[in-house]
Amino acid sequence: MNPLTSDRDPIVSAAGIPSVESFLLEVADVVNTTLDLDTLLQRVAELVRRVIDYEIFAILLLEPKTQELRVRFSIGHPPEVADRFRLKVGEGITGLAALRRELVLVNDVTKEAQYVGCMRGVRSELAVPLIVKNRVIGVIDIEAPQRDYFTGEHARLLTLIASRIAIGIENARLYTRVSRQARTLGLLFDISRELSSILNLDQLLKRIGERLNEVIEYQMFSILLLDSMGTRLQHRFSMRFNENVAVKEEIPLSEGLVGYAARHKEPVLVADVTKDPRYIMLNPETRTELVVPLIYQDKVIGVLDLEHTRRGYYNEGHVRTMTTLAAQIAIAIENARLYERILQEERRLERDLAMAREIQRHLLPPCCPILTSAQLAARFAPAHTIGGDMYDFLEYSGGRQAIAVGDVSGKGAPAALYAALVSGMLRSTSTSEPSAAEMLAILNTSLNERRIEAHFVALLYAVWDDREHVMQIANSGLPQPIFCRNGKVEMIDVAGLPLGLFEDADYDELTLSAEPGDVFVFFSDGILDARSRSGELFGPEPLEQIVAANCHLSADDLVTAVFEAVNQHSQGVEAFDDSTIVVVKITGDGATSKRLSR
Repeated sequence: MNPLTSDRDPIVSAAGIPSVESFLLEVADVVNTTLDLDTLLQRVAELVRRVIDYEIFAILLLEPKTQELRVRFSIGHPPEVADRFRLKVGEGITGLAALRRELVLVNDVTKEAQYVGCMRGVRSELAVPLIVKNRVIGVIDIEAPQRDYFTGEHARLLTLIASRIAIGIENARLYTRVSRQARTLGLLFDISRELSSILNLDQLLKRIGERLNEVIEYQMFSILLLDSMGTRLQHRFSMRFNENVAVKEEIPLSEGLVGYAARHKEPVLVADVTKDPRYIMLNPETRTELVVPLIYQDKVIGVLDLEHTRRGYYNEGHVRTMTTLAAQIAIAIENARLYERILQEERRLERDLAMAREIQRHLLPPCCPILTSAQLAARFAPAHTIGGDMYDFLEYSGGRQAIAVGDVSGKGAPAALYAALVSGMLRSTSTSEPSAAEMLAILNTSLNERRIEAHFVALLYAVWDDREHVMQIANSGLPQPIFCRNGKVEMIDVAGLPLGLFEDADYDELTLSAEPGDVFVFFSDGILDARSRSGELFGPEPLEQIVAANCHLSADDLVTAVFEAVNQHSQGVEAFDDSTIVVVKITGDGATSKRLSR
């Protein structure tokens, strides 16, 4: 039967002569108005049926990397055949059409040595390559159970159709890739934001497994974390075919695909694990495996391991996606670990406050950094057994030293835990060496994402350039720092809203040039708020007078002078608030700092 003479064929004119032009216009309309690839292929199949009454039809697309033709759409093929069928370029009638870049018509496949049969009863085959910009992207393949079924007119029309269809398929594939990338990026952002808010490690690992399946399909998945010795990977979470399973195996870094990825700090993609000697067979059904290392501050903390039963299932796009997500997962895991440590500290606080004070003392720097042109000194005096003040020194590159002084709202164990959380965020964020104002903005965002009712922190952050003698200062609610030069003092006018209260807070930044003999004093409001027996506050003026009278002393001696004056003022009165002070005295080249006293 010739479909071109069918009564229902719309491309046949009243005189019985096919109107090829009108048909090609209809093909062009389908190509130009459809960007969904599945819809496009379905409509192409319907159009081709109107000119060739086929029983077996397929559109195969070329995988550039493997140079394999895979069935993307088919009619008449059993699903298991279509899913598994692969042809190399040059293999079979279809592969021959791709290789020659021209139509191939075989009237009797039983006499064709090149024929590769996947369907019984096939006798004739017509294959037309899909070419865009001189590049083969696939093949249209039609088979029939009769010999000599396809005519020259079939071949001519299918060739005309293919040239137009190829453009539509390429546009649809490009649109699909762009849409998928946009969806993936949006999903990655959503996942990263959610994971950063989960601070329980077990819950976090479970949620990672759930959300990851939305990005990349897997049948087996594991999160392995490096042990405390840094020599073995331990299974911390595993899923097999949508069910959580307990896996107790530990894998040395010297073994397996997971060990290789962790040891070399790079993703590992294996299309067929049965052909890779590194593979350790824990799941006999696995064929494709993708392993991506979890790296935090340039240290591998574990790996993500995805497995699938199909060979070649994962590709380089999956590698890029997983690598992007792994960076956020590593941060989330480290945040969860940090939070777990904080909870452990809280339980210790409840059992033994005296021991908690020792722990808090160890959270503070044991001594001040040694600088070339400045002395550093600091002291912290909690109002109760433990307190919410904090300070820290963070080393930057290029001879710069960051200084943080903070005062957390509240008292006791909750304040101390919040201070520890802030301290952990400081150290985690400082690796990127933000400016003083940038650090406050980053911390404010992080604390608002983990907002705890009635908790916030006033923080002063300064960056001292030991080579250029320049101090950069930003403040978020701490008292204005004091600057002393030649015995004259002034308050440094830098202020801002406390961290963790308002999401859209902005922070100013002030940069001061320093000379030998200059003194910077950073302090919490516990010093100003110290009360006498009569209820009188110590206040800013006495503090300025003490700094002016003692700025010729060493940084450590100046700290001692301030605390002696405060203690004398509040003698016999229990301290209401924690007191913290950090002094930076500029000495010029060759200066060193003393061990701080508390």
